[in-house]
Amino acid sequence: MPIEHDTKVAVIGLGYIGLPTAALIARSGMSVLGVDVTPHVVDTVNSGKVHIEEVDLDGLVQGVVARGTLRASLSVEPADVFVIAVPTPVSEDNAPDISYVLAAARTIAPVLAAGNVVILESTSPVGTTEAMRDELQKLRPDLKMPGLPGNGADVSIAYCPERVLPGRILIELVNNDRCIGGITPRCARKALSFYRKFVRGECITTTARAAEMVKLVENSYRDVNIAFANELSVIADGMGIDVWEVIRLANRHPRVNILQPGPGVGGHCIAVDPWFIVHGDPKNARIIRTAREVNLAKTDYVVEQASKLIDEHPGARIACLGLAFKPNIDDFRESPALEVAHRLAKRYGPRIKLVEPYAQGVPAEFVGTGASLIDIDDAIEDCAVFIVLVDHDVFKSVPVDERVDKAVYDTRGMWPDQPAPAREPGLRKVG
Repeated sequence: MPIEHDTKVAVIGLGYIGLPTAALIARSGMSVLGVDVTPHVVDTVNSGKVHIEEVDLDGLVQGVVARGTLRASLSVEPADVFVIAVPTPVSEDNAPDISYVLAAARTIAPVLAAGNVVILESTSPVGTTEAMRDELQKLRPDLKMPGLPGNGADVSIAYCPERVLPGRILIELVNNDRCIGGITPRCARKALSFYRKFVRGECITTTARAAEMVKLVENSYRDVNIAFANELSVIADGMGIDVWEVIRLANRHPRVNILQPGPGVGGHCIAVDPWFIVHGDPKNARIIRTAREVNLAKTDYVVEQASKLIDEHPGARIACLGLAFKPNIDDFRESPALEVAHRLAKRYGPRIKLVEPYAQGVPAEFVGTGASLIDIDDAIEDCAVFIVLVDHDVFKSVPVDERVDKAVYDTRGMWPDQPAPAREPGLRKVG
């Protein structure tokens, strides 16, 4: 089946990846149905609005909904292409959970028809695309699925992970290269034909299992390198050395590029995906496992150091600056900043003031702790202790004369002009 502009596409899952993807496909002229299990999400999209914060997404969704190329529903309908973009979390013991992927397969199975293309975009452990294929074959024995014994296949199945940066999702979905893995080469070619309709980046075909591993490797690479920076920050702090200066000077070497430390690692990818590799080969994934452990331990270290500073200022109000997992977004998934603030709130109660410009209210995790949400101006006026957890632009704009009398624990190196010795990632205070 050639992929034409009158192609009907169903996107299963309207989250941080599914909704931008659905809107971009709709902008290309294809007819898109977005399917989600949450009525609020469906109603919001059908009204031309968005339920997530992402640059330029609101205008794009408003436009494609108004033109009639995007609509949302709680139930799936027949389509030519099915794109699955649902969560793949890990369990408490860090085992990958692909139940949402298999549930999505069960959702589309009744309307699947010969000639359809099914593409999984969810970050997944190696073998998930084949597991989805097997689920579809079990539910639709009347259709021939690819890669199984016998000649030919009625349905094409492929894996194509996103590789985008929050805050630049629309730009990167279009311009970044895509790795398209088919269960068979024919499946990969079918998916390639689809992505070429709205992706400007190079589309490279491979096997489904290789593409699954590529996505996991990309995020594990980041996690390992962040772990080096986080471990270095703890070592430097113990030696009384400015880690930010060390990294800045070391990076002047032409073959060195150390990343910036922080309170841990967050987000739906980097903090989760390495566990998929560890689970797949626990004996040999030694560096990857250790990196995860280092980054998780950095969050514990930050809580400990922040508590020491707070205890030196009995009764003082404490401003926790930032809850998101990275600057200038409203995404709190797996956020170490949120974890630190939550643990401090459980310990210090109403003394903790949350400063998060991208929060609409106090997150559910803080209910019952007494912590309250305030803005940065109130924090400057009322709080004596600042715990810097996220380097949002609005925080960077605070001039030194408005914070010169604050006790500051800066996990981001956000205020290089903070009077010494306040800005290092270890326990440093002013006043």
